[in-house]
Amino acid sequence: MSDELRRWLEQIGLAQHAETLAANDIDLDVLPELSNEDLKELGLSLGHRRRLLRAIVQRRSESSVGAAPETPSRDAERRQLTVLFCDLVGSTELSRRFDPEDLRELIRRYQDAVSGAVVRHGGYVANFLGDGIIAYFGWPHADEDNAGQAVRAGLDAVVAVRELSLLAHAGIASGPLVVGDLDAAGRRQTGAVVGETPNLAARLEALAGPDQVVIDGLTRQLIGAAFALEEAGPQSLKGFAEPVQAWRVVGERPVESRFEARAGRLTPFVGRGQEVALLLERFERAAAGEG
Repeated sequence: MSDELRRWLEQIGLAQHAETLAANDIDLDVLPELSNEDLKELGLSLGHRRRLLRAIVQRRSESSVGAAPETPSRDAERRQLTVLFCDLVGSTELSRRFDPEDLRELIRRYQDAVSGAVVRHGGYVANFLGDGIIAYFGWPHADEDNAGQAVRAGLDAVVAVRELSLLAHAGIASGPLVVGDLDAAGRRQTGAVVGETPNLAARLEALAGPDQVVIDGLTRQLIGAAFALEEAGPQSLKGFAEPVQAWRVVGERPVESRFEARAGRLTPFVGRGQEVALLLERFERAAAGEG
């Protein structure tokens, strides 16, 4: 473990866990990938898990301000994004049950939990809309598996929120957008988007029940067979002329490779007996130390 990580743990009041992290080969490069379940397995209490995850999100946010590669581009550009919209279930009831100061702290913890899930899976938290959170996957940086990462973030988010004794639901949609900074009324908005995809994500979120993640057709295509899905059928959504096909995400499927995840069930070779035999013969020679 690096001295920098030890000093950082001391600063956030969690120095007692330095040896645990070191024993599991966890350093600064691995830190952003830790999930609540990882920390629970390491033996951290619920309070310390929450404090550490919040500090990880804050550290990544602070680092991105000073690092040019992590700073979103200010020029508007056309991108295909996957947009996640997450919202609390029963927020009106919560406002009646809690004092405003207590509710504010509860909302902050909820936002930390969802933001942590988004950041761990490479997403960008674009905006907080009351108790709604909108995040982009594919901007400012695009990856091969943006849609899959968005779905994983949605699943992790509803689990993290449930551990706060709250309920959340999420909608995820993919599509082309124009994204960049926007100056309006003397204010600059970072990562403003133009396109229907965020609206679709919000409509799908409204379809989702407590603890559910609902996705659109394009996201369904992009994630391949990586997740177990439940068809919700065509949905008539406000603002959309045609019914939208939707799916509920049941969970992530175990797959052997990203190729299997994209293609679904891999089919056997046909008429390639000689080629397969040659590959096996070469493999056996390599395993024996030749070549």
